Amino acid sequence: MTETMALSGNCRTNPKEQGSVQNSFPDVVELNVGGQVYYTRHSTLVSAPASLLGRIFSSKKDAANDLARDPKGRYFIDRDGFLFRYVLDYLRDKQVVLPDHFPEKGRLRKEAEYFLLPELVKLLTPEDLKPSLDDYFHSDYEDGSQGSDNRVCPPPSLVPADRKNGFITVGYRGSCTMGGRENQTDAKFRRVPRIMICGRVALAQEVFGETLNESRDPDRTPDRYTSRFYLKFKHLERSFDMLSECGFQMVACNSSVTASYVSQQTEDKVWSSYTEYVFYRK
Repeated sequence: MTETMALSGNCRTNPKEQGSVQNSFPDVVELNVGGQVYYTRHSTLVSAPASLLGRIFSSKKDAANDLARDPKGRYFIDRDGFLFRYVLDYLRDKQVVLPDHFPEKGRLRKEAEYFLLPELVKLLTPEDLKPSLDDYFHSDYEDGSQGSDNRVCPPPSLVPADRKNGFITVGYRGSCTMGGRENQTDAKFRRVPRIMICGRVALAQEVFGETLNESRDPDRTPDRYTSRFYLKFKHLERSFDMLSECGFQMVACNSSVTASYVSQQTEDKVWSSYTEYVFYRK
């Protein structure tokens, strides 16, 4: 259904004209994408046959080829004209090079999804990609609820005598870029931190329930240990509340910080930190 909507958004179908649709496009195609004009080879547009562009610019005779045109006869695509240059770059080279501190990566990923380019989506969504700072500071990512979740932790008066004890370690990693001596207060976050969970699988599932992301270690049985789970939200305090409600107490904490220069031409440094909080339940 999504593909159908995407096609219909950039195509105009006229039953009277369908029979006259040509079977091929010119070697060099002129495009108007959101007001930006592009010239590219037809072979570039169809280099990913399963993509949206590959389908609507294919040489097959169907309604998808009856594209809308602007007043000058250019094929018109109603998308972000600025970001389309990176879509073309990917179609040409099967890779994309973005400027440093590129602020539109999320929007470009949406464009890649629209044009049905899953490999480009993967390039723009590495494993450690984090949501924007606005998401981090103003909301709980991947989880709409703000309170405690539906978990099985009972109140202290109902705690069974045979409840399992054990350790859970909460890991917290983040990094930022800070300017040289003249710009020591100008810190730019490179990553929004992710909260890692280490310990016995059964304990982690008991405490964090559905807010626990197990996708990186999905086959662990409850009696085994893992160091690859992470939480779907981004606030340490919330994880501490959940551990406390299930009877855990913090027993240890350690942290490390490293710094390295961004390049030889600048005094900017990348600061990386990793902190672990160890919780134990008797």
